[in-house]
Amino acid sequence: MRVVSVNVNGIRAATELGLFDWLREQAADVICLQDTRITNREMEAPEFQLEGFNLFSCDSFEPEKGGVAIYSRLQPKAVIFGLGFPEADHFGRYLQLDFDKVSISSLLLPFGRESEEQLDEKFSFMENFTEHLIKQRRKRREYIYCASLYIAYQKLDVKNWRDCQSLPGFLTDERIWLDDIFADLGYVDAMRELTRETDLFSWWPDSEQAEALNFGWRFDYQLLTPGLRRIVRNFNLSRQPRFSQHAPLTIDYNWTLEI
Repeated sequence: MRVVSVNVNGIRAATELGLFDWLREQAADVICLQDTRITNREMEAPEFQLEGFNLFSCDSFEPEKGGVAIYSRLQPKAVIFGLGFPEADHFGRYLQLDFDKVSISSLLLPFGRESEEQLDEKFSFMENFTEHLIKQRRKRREYIYCASLYIAYQKLDVKNWRDCQSLPGFLTDERIWLDDIFADLGYVDAMRELTRETDLFSWWPDSEQAEALNFGWRFDYQLLTPGLRRIVRNFNLSRQPRFSQHAPLTIDYNWTLEI
């Protein structure tokens, strides 16, 4: 099973940059998009369809912000929209497809840098999502969260980490939150099961200097329940091609989707 995750920063702009031409070449089973910035009805347009895939989308009450989507070759058993708290549901930040023994979701957290209000919203989201993760661990199924978290977890996940400690995305409290998810709740960072390599980033500030010097951050993840730890096989996270400020993250699993 191949799962591709991409934060597109607006699906229209990403499409113009060749997103769908690239996706057609990936042999993916499931594709999760974050930050689509489009309504569900607009997602039905032909330019956003992929032959052989079922499309599901979750839009925002403010379509220019947020929104997620999932393309799946296999029709799911169930589709779940939202998480039941406003920081997620008002902006269409969560969509989940249930298959036989695994659920795959597309998740988008607030960026947190545009204002103090947005940063507060991010921390509120994190607190509520922790409760969700605790409940999911009690269920007899596995989960893959294709998540654009806007948090770099460790020093190797951000360039020049000493200069970034006061910036949202690498704040102590944000990283402690990820510690709780990985250490206390037992969730797994799929890519880090395969490599400890540095300079593997998934987001870059919108500047020529950031691109040239690779001043990146690893903001994008595939988070797994512990039962999936041993089936992670390969990953790809590279600077090119890119269709937004984010790099696509591809993970291969030794798993076959069933309904």
